[in-house]
Amino acid sequence: MSRFSDITRPLPVAFLAASLATASFALYAATGAVSKDTPRFGFGKSATPAEIAGWDIDVRPDGTGLPPGRGTVAKGQEVYDEKCASCHGTFGESNDYMALAGGVGTLASDQPQRTVGSKLNHATTLWDYINRAMPFNAPKTLTVEEVYALTAYVLHLNDLLPADGVLDREKLIAFRMPNRDGFTRDHGFGTRGGRPDTRNVACMSNCVTEIRLSSEYPAYALDSHGNLAEQVRELGPIEGIQTAKAAPATAPAAKAPGAEELVKANGCTACHGTTNRIVGPAFRDIGAKYAKDANAEAALVAKIRQGGTGIWGQVPMPPQPQVKDAELQSIVRWILDGAR
Repeated sequence: MSRFSDITRPLPVAFLAASLATASFALYAATGAVSKDTPRFGFGKSATPAEIAGWDIDVRPDGTGLPPGRGTVAKGQEVYDEKCASCHGTFGESNDYMALAGGVGTLASDQPQRTVGSKLNHATTLWDYINRAMPFNAPKTLTVEEVYALTAYVLHLNDLLPADGVLDREKLIAFRMPNRDGFTRDHGFGTRGGRPDTRNVACMSNCVTEIRLSSEYPAYALDSHGNLAEQVRELGPIEGIQTAKAAPATAPAAKAPGAEELVKANGCTACHGTTNRIVGPAFRDIGAKYAKDANAEAALVAKIRQGGTGIWGQVPMPPQPQVKDAELQSIVRWILDGAR
């Protein structure tokens, strides 16, 4: 039995916000609080099928939402070596991120190994996560065929699919993971001995006959989103509460993070050590290599920004477009100064 309870898929924030707004309007309309004279906001439009399709990409365990496609283990290895191995290791053992392979059958033992192969109860969940979130630095850039191929290869790394294995929509839905029956709601979220999140039972006597909807705003959260009284729109009797706090004393300006903090914050240390090689070369080795190059700073900035392979071996360095220009300059100067 898995030590993890079943997980409810989170809904997009935009969907939740729209649902709550629609429900609130419907509630006041039903009670007569909204009339034909209630102000309308005069903006927005109905979502088009194409716009809805852009959000509707989740794949459920039973295969609902899974597009047709096909991928082989061999093709998956090619994509994995290019886009995944730098973080998850050559054989899925992980360099600094979640291990993808190993541990099948160990969850009920004294030394459980939680990996993709040992923990997931549906292969469609693996496909869904790869499709929506991978690769880490460029999510949703993989083609459908590449996602099928990567799913096949990860299953192969766990000895669940042969080297000549092929996955398509029908085979993926029918694929049975080793932990298919291991998820349960009979315990807490994180531990087998914990209490379930809910223990309610249906009321069968002396039940409440009137339900009042109410809410409260905890003191510690006041002003976390500004003063609601100034933001609320005119919609029936709804009024925003005063959530403004007294202005705090002016705090000293925050100190800009140093280069060592920046390399950690931007994930550089997952692949590079200061003095030791991990996946890529050590920072000090890079600084030594470019020490006498007059164009070193511009060259390193371009290399980090664009990524590439071949200078320090065949393991590719993913492009890093998300690093701010000023931070990137600071990191490169720190490397060229000897990473000290």
